[in-house]
Amino acid sequence: METTSRVGATAPATEGGQGLAADRGTVDGYLRAPFPWYGLDEAFTGPRWLMQVGMASDGAVEHGSIGHGDTPSVLHDGVSAEPREKFAAVVTVAAHPSRRVADGAGLLEATSVSSAAWLAGVGLLSFTWPGQMDHALRDEWLEQQTEAAWELADDLDGPEWSRLSLPVDGVASSFRYRESEFGWVLAGSTEAGVHLGAYGRGMSAYGLGFAAVKDISAYV
Repeated sequence: METTSRVGATAPATEGGQGLAADRGTVDGYLRAPFPWYGLDEAFTGPRWLMQVGMASDGAVEHGSIGHGDTPSVLHDGVSAEPREKFAAVVTVAAHPSRRVADGAGLLEATSVSSAAWLAGVGLLSFTWPGQMDHALRDEWLEQQTEAAWELADDLDGPEWSRLSLPVDGVASSFRYRESEFGWVLAGSTEAGVHLGAYGRGMSAYGLGFAAVKDISAYV
């Protein structure tokens, strides 16, 4: 399996879960992308909202996320009650080989399904925090969990992952899927030149389908 760098990765959100939703309603970055954005297909009739785009060092849009359902709140570990919100976020990652940045000053590594799995795993962590920890220990916990998410994303053939077939633009496609106490994560590829990742909780992944967004401006 191809090993990828943590393309466009950002640190998990601050407590309160606002990091990934900080750019909600801002469509400019999405409109700059040279690739199609994906979200849940028309079978999903609930709210849809923009989350955040990620850019490479040369300013090119590399990936972005679109939220579906309830705006997620932070889930503290050790909480036995079911989370009230039901949400799924779809991550679109531009598929490309390694290439030089526009100014020739560096090399951007290739993206793969692992890139989508990593971004989805970190996205889920952004809305999950340990309950009874001070900030110093919380930072250490996040670092450990983020590294674990990367190791899992870099081993898609490992025992933590199963296969799940879901429709993409109406065609059955294979995804890698895993569950944890925090929620679920999946990742796969499309025929449209992008990799897809998704994460969520309270909403089953088994009934989802994905489709290219016809008008990203409608999500604002």
